This record gives sequence, structure tokens and C-alpha cells, in this order.
Amino acid sequence: MVGNNNRPTLINQNSAASDKDISMAPETHESHLLILEDDQGRKEFALENSVYSIGRDRDCNIRLVSQFVSRRHATLVRLPRGQNTQSYYYRIVDGDAKGKPSANGLMINGRKIPAHDLKNEDEIVFGPQVRAIYYLLRNTQRSGQTDSSEYDITLINPGMTDDPEDMDD
Repeated sequence: MVGNNNRPTLINQNSAASDKDISMAPETHESHLLILEDDQGRKEFALENSVYSIGRDRDCNIRLVSQFVSRRHATLVRLPRGQNTQSYYYRIVDGDAKGKPSANGLMINGRKIPAHDLKNEDEIVFGPQVRAIYYLLRNTQRSGQTDSSEYDITLINPGMTDDPEDMDD
């Protein structure tokens, strides 16, 4: 069985058969997005780093503008999803990276909790009028697959397909 091989698979193998297997596997491209609303309006953050600090402090990676938000309100940490190192998720934790909690905590999907593994469309409330929505965008495409823009589509009028012999009647 191909799936029960305990050896790690290397991408740069010399075997043509293994290269074909890799190229036929569906590729999943994930994008992690945090859309934030605070006293200054709406901001979008494409999440790519392994750790983000979120808060009012100028040194935070994601700065929130509100008097109701702690200087170091929350921390986002990127974690691998299972053994697949190409796929990951983000966990949000109340407080700074050293474990000091924020003054008001986090409300995630209407519940006050100290930490949460983010899922698509989770709502995070940091304080009054300060919230964020997390989006996990996935695009699965087989390697070598083309999109529809590469195909020439010619529309044929049904009247053009009549047999010329039928026209003599």
C-alpha cells in the first residue's frame, strides 16, 4: 500500500514515478487573514509570521487603537496542523507572550476564554468597538491543472449545424 509507507517522502527524489505521484497530488494553498476594526476603522492583516503581538503598544505587530485595549492584549501563535508541516493554524492567547493576561480578556464567538484555536470566521472581541474576524482561505488545485481562462470556448449557433442535405427540401 502506498499510503502506509513510514519513510518520510522527499520532494527532490530522482525517481520519475515518485515525481509523478507528487505532481498529481492536490496542492492546498492556505491564506490566513485577520480583519480588524478599531477606533481608526478597518484594517486587514495577512498572517504569515509565526508569532504576532496584538495590543495598544506601539511595539505590537498588530496595533489596536482604543483606550479599552491593553498594551499587550493578545498573542497569535502559528502551529502546524498534525504532521503536515505545510498546513498550519493560529491560536490566539489572552495577554502577552510571557503569560501576563490582559485587563479585559478576550471574547471569542461570544464566549470569554483565555485561548482558542482559530477557525474560519471566528470573531474576536478585544473591547468595546474593537473586534476582529479571522479568515482561513483555502485554494485546492491539482498540479498541472489549468484554469478555464486557458481554454478557447467557441459558441456555435444551432442554425449553423444543420445538415446541408436537409436544406434542399
